[in-house]
Amino acid sequence: MAQAKRLLAAAEAILFSVGEPLELSKIAQALEIDEEEARQTLLNLAATLDERGSGISLLRLGKQYQLTSRPEFSEQVRAVLEVRRNAPLSQAAFEVLAVIAYNQPVTKAFVEQVRGVDCSGVIATLCQKKLIEEKGRLDLPGRPLVYGTTPDFMRCFSISSLEELPSLPEKETPPEPESDTAESEES
Repeated sequence: MAQAKRLLAAAEAILFSVGEPLELSKIAQALEIDEEEARQTLLNLAATLDERGSGISLLRLGKQYQLTSRPEFSEQVRAVLEVRRNAPLSQAAFEVLAVIAYNQPVTKAFVEQVRGVDCSGVIATLCQKKLIEEKGRLDLPGRPLVYGTTPDFMRCFSISSLEELPSLPEKETPPEPESDTAESEES
C-alpha cells in the first residue's frame, strides 16, 4: 500500500512540475512501471483529487495527462497571476473552428466555401491562438495548406478526443411548395 501511495505522489509531482500535457508512456517510464499500472495510478490520482475537493484536477487529453486548476477557481487564479483575459472568440472564429474541427484536415478554400466569405484573417487568428495549425499540404496544383485542430483546442474545450464533439444537427429539408393548381381550381 505504501508503494501505491508513493507512486500516486510521484505522478502528481511529475505532472505538477511539467505543467503541460505529458504522454502516458513518459509518465510510466519516469515511474519505472508499465503503462497499464501508470494509467491506474493516474485514475487513482484523479479520484483522490476529486475526493478531497482539491483546487486542481487531472485532465486527460487522449494519451496525455495534465494537472489543471478547476474552472470554478479561474477568477481567483487570474487575479493572483494578473493574467490579462484573452479576448473571446468572435462568432466568425467559432464558425471557422467548427468547420475545421468537424471536417479536418481542410483547406482554407473549403472553409470559405462552407461559410461563403473570406476566412484568411480568422484562420490566422485561430493559428495565433494555437487552436488550429497547419497539418500539411494537399498533393494538388498550388499545394494548398490543410488545417486541423491542436491539443490546445482539445484542452480549451475539455475534450480528450474529437469523438467527444457534440453531434451535428440533422439537416432539415425545406417543406415542398404547394402547387398553384389547387388554388386555381377553387377560384
